Amino acid sequence: MSEAVVADNAAIVVAKKKLLSGFFRKGIAIGLFSGVAYGIFAAFLALAMSKGIWSDWYGENTAGLSAFAVIYVLGALGCGVNDTLSAVWALIMAGIRGKLGDFFRTLNTKPGRMIMLAALLGGPIANSAFVIGLATAGSIIVPISALCPAIGAILGRVLYKQELTKRMTLGIVICVSASALIGFSSITGGAEKGVVVGIIAAFIAAIGWGIEGCIAGYSTSMVDSEIGIAIRQTTSGLANLIIFIPIIALIGGNAGLSFQVIGQAFTSGPAMIWFIVSGLCAYLSYMTWYKSSSMTGVALGMATNGTYSFFGPLFCWLILGVGFGIDGWSLSPISWFCAVLMAIGIWIIAMNPLDILKKREA
Repeated sequence: MSEAVVADNAAIVVAKKKLLSGFFRKGIAIGLFSGVAYGIFAAFLALAMSKGIWSDWYGENTAGLSAFAVIYVLGALGCGVNDTLSAVWALIMAGIRGKLGDFFRTLNTKPGRMIMLAALLGGPIANSAFVIGLATAGSIIVPISALCPAIGAILGRVLYKQELTKRMTLGIVICVSASALIGFSSITGGAEKGVVVGIIAAFIAAIGWGIEGCIAGYSTSMVDSEIGIAIRQTTSGLANLIIFIPIIALIGGNAGLSFQVIGQAFTSGPAMIWFIVSGLCAYLSYMTWYKSSSMTGVALGMATNGTYSFFGPLFCWLILGVGFGIDGWSLSPISWFCAVLMAIGIWIIAMNPLDILKKREA
């Protein structure tokens, strides 16, 4: 083989590695953006659920609702309204890009059905648990729910044989530990009943999202992420409003309550304004989460998205506490400390720190 051919082959290999590296880093950046968007979504969702009819429901007199309905029915309702509006945003974006036909065609494919299954686990179950936790315990449940990367990473390794090196595992452990530290620090010395319920709900959300991330992250490697998120949010929103909320109301002993509160929620103008904003942020967050997972693998996609465990409390504090002057949304010092830990974890997942030394030596 001539020297020219060898040189050309070497150049091709270098170019391929550079292309893959750029693709991988782009996936990481998209995943980090999904974490930021989710933090903003959580803040505006909490804001929406404090306005209009929601302020009456969560007020001292609870507008005649039982304690069960206030915690569980309204929690699922907030999720249902948000995901329905998020689905509208997703379908509008798909229509603008000329992809509505792809949306309907994908529904009847195996990846499409897998995404719908993931939506049922991550939407009506996990999202409702997250909203219930947010309503009962505040922003402290956000980092606890971010334990989902550990579940997704394990399932991704077991089911899809995706790469999970020791370095990536270390980074994920650091991220998960930072999330857990924030959560567990909130219940030391005794916790109120609402906080306990919120923390349990946060763990349920973590499990649901972990399974969803594993299924959907794999499926969106075969489906456009914009189509995937349109399917996800449409399935989640409709399932919440038509199936999940009526079932919860029935368990609470008032089957007709679901139709009453759904109608009141969608006609409450002061709240719907902010639900529209939270729906847009949810669309951006979930779409970029799905896209990142398809580019970098389930473990890394969920780890970068898991930065919402810091961005959630941060934006809740900035938007709700600073912006709207609502009490109870301040950040504790341990949240800032864990943010640094999480940044280190993400950095270790994304690259080998020893590579920096090697480049300097070279």
